Amino acid sequence: MKDTLNITSLHDYLRSIINLLLDYSPKLLAALLLFFIGGYAIRFINNLARKILIKREVEPTLVEFLCNVLFWGLRIVLIIAVISKLGIESTSFVAILGAAGLAVGLSLQGSLSNFAGGILIILFKPFKLGDTILAQNVEGTVIDIQIFVTQLQTDNNQVIFIPNGTLSNNTIINFSRKTTRRTDIPMVLPYNTSIPQARELILEILAKNTLVLQQPIPAIVVKEFTETGIKIAIRAWVKTPNYTKAVTEILEECLLTFEQNALHIQPYSLTENK
Repeated sequence: MKDTLNITSLHDYLRSIINLLLDYSPKLLAALLLFFIGGYAIRFINNLARKILIKREVEPTLVEFLCNVLFWGLRIVLIIAVISKLGIESTSFVAILGAAGLAVGLSLQGSLSNFAGGILIILFKPFKLGDTILAQNVEGTVIDIQIFVTQLQTDNNQVIFIPNGTLSNNTIINFSRKTTRRTDIPMVLPYNTSIPQARELILEILAKNTLVLQQPIPAIVVKEFTETGIKIAIRAWVKTPNYTKAVTEILEECLLTFEQNALHIQPYSLTENK
């Protein structure tokens, strides 16, 4: 009698399992079908997006990042869809993901700001590798553009790391964007100096200097009268890579020529050099 009850119970248990499988088999098959088709679609979309970004010459760093974000974002959507297909309530799951995302976002506000700045810099390209820029009172050559920071190398071989959030929200001067650049060399002369004579001597120096372009025409302008003398500016156009060398040569030639002609150059303070 006992054995008969055990067999009956086993049959009932097996029958309930079979019924359960029969009830859920359509949902299970649909979920598996959705999972495999969705996985194939995600790979196709990801590869297509990568090709489009590469064709548009987007920075490789940004290409990899965007493709990874797209891949995992679509996978999360697919997992939620599969769970819903099985008949499991996905509302709480989505709520948990949203709360986790909010918590992570609040704790990484600074990093997210730098990340957004890096995206903007890579997309809009205010500068590129090899450009000389002035930002955050630091002048240097761009040697690396990362998602969170940009690296500059100064003339004295220092490497400066500037957060992209700060960099993208402030003024950037790009000295390499144009092929030519105008000098604005300040010089203070005593009040008893003959400005026409000084202008003629400086223009002769500029005409002889092979680094100075003769078009546009160089100019010597009087900027202001200071406590120490007359402030003038030497404005000459040079090719951008030759800027530093040209300024140095012009200053050296001016000093030598002025000494030969009994003219003097007054010292000036940093507050006057504006």
